[in-house]
Amino acid sequence: MKSILVPVGSSKNAESHLQYAVDFARVFGAKLYVVQIFNVYTKAGTMIKVDHILERESLSFLKEHVAKIDTKGVEVIVKTFKGKLVDTIELACEALDIDLILLEPRTNSIKDEVYLGKTSGKIIKQTNIPALIIPEGYTYRPIIYILMALKSAQIKKPEALQPLKDIKNQFKSIVNLLLVKTTFYNEGDFDVNENLAALITKTTYSENPTTFQGVLEHHQANKPDLLCVVRRKRGFFTKLWESNTILKKDFHSSSLPVLVLSGLK
Repeated sequence: MKSILVPVGSSKNAESHLQYAVDFARVFGAKLYVVQIFNVYTKAGTMIKVDHILERESLSFLKEHVAKIDTKGVEVIVKTFKGKLVDTIELACEALDIDLILLEPRTNSIKDEVYLGKTSGKIIKQTNIPALIIPEGYTYRPIIYILMALKSAQIKKPEALQPLKDIKNQFKSIVNLLLVKTTFYNEGDFDVNENLAALITKTTYSENPTTFQGVLEHHQANKPDLLCVVRRKRGFFTKLWESNTILKKDFHSSSLPVLVLSGLK
C-alpha cells in the first residue's frame, strides 16, 4: 500500500480523522494525499472569475489543517480539484495511483443520527475504489482481528483482495470469514478459492435475509478490529443503499472501522 487519499470536508471530526490517516499511512510507509474538491456554480452573465480564489482558499485551508497534525515520518501532499465529487475523486485516484481512500463517515453532516453522510455515502456507493471508513474520534490501533462477510466467495478479480492482503500482512491479522446464505444464494457461492483461502483462519456459515443482517448476528461474537465487506450490486450495503445517507440505527457497527473492497466479480 503506497498511496492513500483522504478527502477533507468541514466536519468537527476532520482533525481526528486526519491524525488516524497519518498514523495508518506511517505503518505502511505510504504517501498521504489530503484533498479537497470544490465545484463552482455561476449565474449566466457573471463576470467575476472565482475558480482561482476558491483554489487558493482551499489550499490554504488544507495546509492549515495538516499543520495541526503530527505528520512525522509521513509524506503528506495537499491538493485541490475542481469538479463533481464522484467523477473527480475517481480521476484523482487514477492520476495519483491511489491504493485506498480513508473516509470519515460524515465529512459535512452535523446530524448525530447519521452514520454515513451524503458525501461519504456517494463515494462508497458510486465509485469502485477500495475504501476504509474510520469511525468518528477513533484512535489508531493495530488491526489484529478481521471479520470478512460475504454472500458469495466467488472471486474473478483476485487483485480486489489486495487491500485486505496488505493489512493482514502488515499487522499479522487473523481473518475470519462469514459466509451468509441469502435468498440470492447460487450453487458454488460458498466455494472458497485458493486466493481467498490463503487469507482465512476460520470460516463461519450463517443463513440470513441479507449479508448485513448476518454481520449484525455474528460481529459481537467475533469482536473484530475491522469489518471487511464487498461493494456489490446486491452485497452488504443493499439494505442501506436506498439513499446516500445511512443512519446509525440501521448500522450497528458504527464504532468499527469498515474496509470496503471493490467488486470481486
